[in-house]
Amino acid sequence: QVQLVESGGRVVQPGGSLRLSCAASGLTFSTYAMNWHRQAPGQGREVVAAMTRAGDSSIYADSVKGRFTITRDNAENTLYLPMNNLNTEGAAMYFCQAVGSGQENSWGQGTQITVSS
Repeated sequence: QVQLVESGGRVVQPGGSLRLSCAASGLTFSTYAMNWHRQAPGQGREVVAAMTRAGDSSIYADSVKGRFTITRDNAENTLYLPMNNLNTEGAAMYFCQAVGSGQENSWGQGTQITVSS
């Protein structure tokens, strides 16, 4: 059974930095593309960043380019999202998603980021 557990969310001041983690189990991690999504209250879920299975390519939402970086450690079965210069738009529940070669996908429960001074 695939399990994804996000961590690292907390209250942060505007302009602050955080690193989210997503620990994966129950799957061959290196065979899954991995994505980060976020959902703010009253908003739809949006993809923030995506990374290929090998970690050799990534894409970002325009709103986070240059501030967020998606990385993965296939040896540790972990996905990361270091984030810099967080603004109020960054306040949301963040989810990681694993997408298999057959487009099967799994989601974590999310980790909450609050941006507040």
